[in-house]
Amino acid sequence: MIRRFGDAPDAGRSYTLRTGAYAILPLGDGLLLTHQDAPEPEVQLPGGGVDPGESPVQALIREVYEETGWRIASARRLGAYRRFTYMPEYDLWAEKLCLIYIASPVRRYGPPLEPGHTALWMGMDEAMSCLANSGDRDFVARFQSRIGIFQQRR
Repeated sequence: MIRRFGDAPDAGRSYTLRTGAYAILPLGDGLLLTHQDAPEPEVQLPGGGVDPGESPVQALIREVYEETGWRIASARRLGAYRRFTYMPEYDLWAEKLCLIYIASPVRRYGPPLEPGHTALWMGMDEAMSCLANSGDRDFVARFQSRIGIFQQRR
């Protein structure tokens, strides 16, 4: 069973399954995130929907580049979660299947291509207080605790 974050689904509503790939992108002591202006201003893990014919990793590479201007490498899947939400940009009630990866930001090629997006660097503690959704926060917290265990073993 894939863990659910956010609101429970409304039994009387029909949801469309939308699979997306999202990344935790650590570099030094910070994480590469994206700020999206609309439909609501929020800080997010970079990533987004998997288009027909794309693998989740191909979608992740494309979406991170579009939302941050960065190229990534070495994507490795950490897990997944679900959330049920309204997506106003598509006028759609969706069951979002969020595939979470860790990857390495390799090189910035320029500003984000996606209108209304800004690349952000912030520390993990700050990211934990700024990330808009609880599923993203949970995965960053788990990643942060793994790093803490690794650093204690050194």
